Amino acid sequence: MTGARFSFSKFVFWLGITFLYLPMIILIIFSFNESRLVTVWGGFSGKWYVELFQDQQIMSAVLRSLELAFYASTAAVILGTMAAVVLVRFTRFRTRTLFSGMITAPLVMPDVIIGLSMLLLFVAMSQYLGWPQTRGMMTIWIAHTTLCMAYATVVITSRLTEMDRSLEEAALDLGASQLKAFMQITLPIIAPAVVSAWLLSFTISLDDVVIASFVTGPGATTLPIEVFSSVRLGVTPKINALATLIILTVSTVAVGSWFLTRRLNTRLSLQLAQK
Repeated sequence: MTGARFSFSKFVFWLGITFLYLPMIILIIFSFNESRLVTVWGGFSGKWYVELFQDQQIMSAVLRSLELAFYASTAAVILGTMAAVVLVRFTRFRTRTLFSGMITAPLVMPDVIIGLSMLLLFVAMSQYLGWPQTRGMMTIWIAHTTLCMAYATVVITSRLTEMDRSLEEAALDLGASQLKAFMQITLPIIAPAVVSAWLLSFTISLDDVVIASFVTGPGATTLPIEVFSSVRLGVTPKINALATLIILTVSTVAVGSWFLTRRLNTRLSLQLAQK
């Protein structure tokens, strides 16, 4: 019976892997399709990669999305770390429940509601404060930071809750300031969670279509919106080539972050063992 269950588990495992990754493999194969029709194989060719890099509109959208994702994820991690410290270390202030609910609200709210709310906020601010005068990169950055901050806070809070606070208290007893103890003791311990939160926020910002479509403006079209617009007009292997490059980049970053996190955990374990 044990062997039968093990075989069934392996079958379910490989079935799930096939279901998840077979479409990506097919997409990568058809990115080298000679034919303009994505569903008809016309021979092997790499011309769509050449045309992709020659398409200034798509390449500008790629650079714009990467820039927005970098700044949004960085701001989200900084704000998320601050929020996590407040939620974990300061547990007795009156509005803690309200504060926690406001932080995690974007997790359960539909993207349409978030996008519409941000749009109304920016319109009201423009009428009464005169800023922002137009919607563009800044408004998308604020909206993405708001969304990604919720995810970053949850990830960092879970790691900060499990941390042995006696290490930080020992540093304070030895004369370190609160800031120095946090930077030299707490931050290295929660560094894997911070990196994970940054990568998650980067992915969410890079993938967002709904919220960005509400708060974007002329000259600030992101890559997902650009791809979505081109898909409605007809998919070409150029989009497959773009998706292939994104898959390759994400896979490389994921493997690199896993390796870096493993090294950080090993180094931290050795340092604690020596102490």
